[in-house]
Amino acid sequence: MVQIQLLACIGMIVGFFILLHISPMSFTGDVFGRLTNKPKTIRDEVNETTQRKKQSYFRREMTEVQEILQMTGRSAQFPILCALSLLSFALGACLAIMLSNFFLVPVMAIGFMFIPFWYVKLMASYFKKDISAELETALSIITTAYLRNEDILTAVEENIAYLNPPVLTVFRAFVSRVRLIDPDVTAALYELKGRIDNPVYREWCDAIIACQSDRNLKTTLTPIVSKLSDMRVVNGELENMIFEPRKEFIMMQVLVIGNIPLLYFLNQDWYDVLMHTPLGQLILAICGAAMFISMAFVIKLTQPIEYRR
Repeated sequence: MVQIQLLACIGMIVGFFILLHISPMSFTGDVFGRLTNKPKTIRDEVNETTQRKKQSYFRREMTEVQEILQMTGRSAQFPILCALSLLSFALGACLAIMLSNFFLVPVMAIGFMFIPFWYVKLMASYFKKDISAELETALSIITTAYLRNEDILTAVEENIAYLNPPVLTVFRAFVSRVRLIDPDVTAALYELKGRIDNPVYREWCDAIIACQSDRNLKTTLTPIVSKLSDMRVVNGELENMIFEPRKEFIMMQVLVIGNIPLLYFLNQDWYDVLMHTPLGQLILAICGAAMFISMAFVIKLTQPIEYRR
């Protein structure tokens, strides 16, 4: 009976979208826009700016994912990610309803909603590793050319054919700005510095900016570029260390979920108490909430350690 009502509800929602000519992507954008850009008082804005008051967890997750996508040149995928999040929200609620556990509905819905964002955060380390590898190549060849001709614009133009996205996009924008918009190379370098979130890259940009007033400082560029190689080795070792707690966490999650069907074969009465009584359903909801909360903490605490000056 519950499954039939659920199917009827899904059909009614789909019918409303069709009748009102509402696009799922526009609907998703409006929903997440309202959640992230709701009006705030001046006091709230001042407190957030001065870090006296933290942003809500949902807004922090959205902001961090947007920064990751922007850094990796995938900003256009953010609306799709929001649509997947909303679909996961509905899927989690449907699964809980099909289990006839209404305590579990908000837990599954909210937990599933964050899964696409958590996936992007998990993949952020691989995105950053790819960017670091491309930066190592790009900065090395550009630095070599700059040491020869002492002209950063010429050095970039000579080697732009050997660059790959997203580094290619950044340096191509630098060349276009200097050639077509503003010939001020120093201003363009300051803009170039903020295009990629990498501490060694920013240090390299600072050194290039300093070289515009004193060419003798160009000897500092090669040691800066060599840091990228050292970071790649260290991050490779740290990645193996970080993967261990993640693997143990996944194994524990599988064991917790696997105990439910196992209980069905071991003791039918216990299974019925767990699945069909209010106390058992409440216990399942608490366990589900604990799993999603622990997942959020594991993802946060196992982020790769980056180089800081």
